Amino acid sequence: MARIAGVDIPANKRVVVSLTYIYGIGPSTAKKILTECGIDENIRTKDLTDEQENAIRQYVDTIKTEGDLRRERALNVKRLMEIGCYRGMRHRRGLPVNGQRTRTNARTRKGPRRTVANKKK
Repeated sequence: MARIAGVDIPANKRVVVSLTYIYGIGPSTAKKILTECGIDENIRTKDLTDEQENAIRQYVDTIKTEGDLRRERALNVKRLMEIGCYRGMRHRRGLPVNGQRTRTNARTRKGPRRTVANKKK
């Protein structure tokens, strides 16, 4: 099991898929990393040589991933809430931020239904 950016990536999967276990690296970024390092996408993680692993590690270190990226995103949301903009208020209230309807749906953001007394007619 290889350890890249503080994450144990699975050994029995293709390297492209394994790299996506790192927060901040998706499928397209994983492909870009492997082309830059000159590694075949279809090779399994357990079959990587030490030089290939080190090349991937060095490239991933140049990208903002894991804790740094999580911290930056949290600070961005906190900044929106502090300046009191519309998006910040939606974050603060736990409602959808990007203009979705809330009369129906939005249960993921709002949580389970809370029944209100005397609502039925």
